[in-house]
Amino acid sequence: MLTRAVVVLMCVPLAVVVTPAAPAVANGNGNGNGNVVSVRLRQAVSNLPVATETRAGYDRDKFRHWIDADDDCRDTRDEVLASESLIAVHGCDIRAGRWHSYYDGVVTRDSSDFDIDHLVPLAEAWDSGAKKWTAGTRQRFANDLGDRRSLVAVTASSNRSKGDQDPADWIPRLGRCHYVTQWVAVKIRWRLKVNAVEKRSLTQRARGCTNVVINVRRASVRTGTSSGGGSDPRFSTCGEAIAHGFGPYVRGRDEEYGWYTDADSDGIVCES
Repeated sequence: MLTRAVVVLMCVPLAVVVTPAAPAVANGNGNGNGNVVSVRLRQAVSNLPVATETRAGYDRDKFRHWIDADDDCRDTRDEVLASESLIAVHGCDIRAGRWHSYYDGVVTRDSSDFDIDHLVPLAEAWDSGAKKWTAGTRQRFANDLGDRRSLVAVTASSNRSKGDQDPADWIPRLGRCHYVTQWVAVKIRWRLKVNAVEKRSLTQRARGCTNVVINVRRASVRTGTSSGGGSDPRFSTCGEAIAHGFGPYVRGRDEEYGWYTDADSDGIVCES
């Protein structure tokens, strides 16, 4: 059963400082080992590099998700649901809890009503730089538990309304300044570019928001070939690859598959 949450907006004349986002789970998928950037929102928008975006070569399957990175029986979706629930949740497959979608103010106790939104959509990430990433980096982006701003639990309807659009084309009904700040933070974290229209929109929207300080720990980003194939580093064993955050690799899709032994002949190697 969905209910509408009461949203209270207060205008305060004080500057607001946004502290570093805590990891959604303790281990954070190893994405928190970069330098920390602290910058006010409007300057952060100004600093975003501009480039023409292209969708050529995009395939959602190039961003493997949802994974269980720490083998605790909860995949990334369930980890986010557990982290964002307003009450305690239990078990591996999280179905019951209490969640608030800040996009539209909806509250639910049934997790099936909610999607986990990649705040910067996978297709948008591809356009903005992920095309050149290795498969391992794309997997870490798609399952980023190292910063709460990367993945958010929201109503399925709002997530599907958003699709793969950037803030020039879509903005949530509620929490717009919060959304813009999160968007910019994720772009900084993953060193993603913006196109000219997107930057103009972010600049305009940021002028109407409190000029908060954004603290972002940059994620580790590895690049491969410009074609988007993005070969990962080659290790002696799958164990080493997994320990460094790479894999799995699928026969017929990933060239890295041929580097390792498929002991159970299931078409997948380096499974965590």
